[in-house]
Amino acid sequence: SKARKRLEPFFIERTKGSEILFGVAPCTLALSQSRRDLYRLFLKQGSSSRRLLMNEFVLQATARGVPVYHVKGRELNALCRGGVHQGVCLEATPLRFKSLKEAEKPDLGHEESPNQQLIWLVLESVQDPMNLGAVLRSAYFLGVDRVVTSQRNSCPLTPTVSKASSGAVELFDVYSTDDLQSFLKAKSAEGWEVVGTVKSPEEVENVPVISCSEFRWNKPILLVIGNEGDGLSLETQLLCHQMLAIPPGRALHPGIESLNVSVAAGILLHSICSQKLRRDD
Repeated sequence: SKARKRLEPFFIERTKGSEILFGVAPCTLALSQSRRDLYRLFLKQGSSSRRLLMNEFVLQATARGVPVYHVKGRELNALCRGGVHQGVCLEATPLRFKSLKEAEKPDLGHEESPNQQLIWLVLESVQDPMNLGAVLRSAYFLGVDRVVTSQRNSCPLTPTVSKASSGAVELFDVYSTDDLQSFLKAKSAEGWEVVGTVKSPEEVENVPVISCSEFRWNKPILLVIGNEGDGLSLETQLLCHQMLAIPPGRALHPGIESLNVSVAAGILLHSICSQKLRRDD
């Protein structure tokens, strides 16, 4: 019977509509931010090398009234379906995208002025959760004011996205729209500059293309980044005032002519946001 018990898969009856967060940063921030309903915290048994960290998790969970369960590593593996859990899983309600109406509300103490620099990152059909998480981590780190995604063909805010973002999604609101082109048109009419991205200038017609190092930030901007495989749709390209490209450092071999979308996003955001830092200095 003991052998049979060892072979039986670990199973818990999940709360309806819940999901399993995994990893130290996502679980820590989910416990501290109160943006999710939390049901159960699972910690790896016998983690002597991380005893202080595990004790901190127990204190956090106790303060929130979240039951704590100490389980075996293989049981954590089953809970998060093989994700890199670092000894911690948390059962919680999912995070949802916010509506654009909420995005229009300014933060308290964040009054707009004519000289204020604003940057919103717009993602069109980014589908890979690891890419989305990495993009959100960079956006949070570099000071992006808002992130907006298209609803169609886009990745939801899954636990894998939270892990890839190192928990940034637990802090950073992400908005979505079911009509990306109308959103871009409306912001353009309000005086925002719509800046697209492209891997090579010859791919774009009727929209000027410049190196990201040549771009000058002098008004509120929407930086629009496209799908991992196809980039921006033609409809979205034609709504851009200009396109940014990242110049390569060598002649590129065919088939290795572009960057991963999350890496490209980090480079472009740093190139733009560093201008804000210089002005603040």
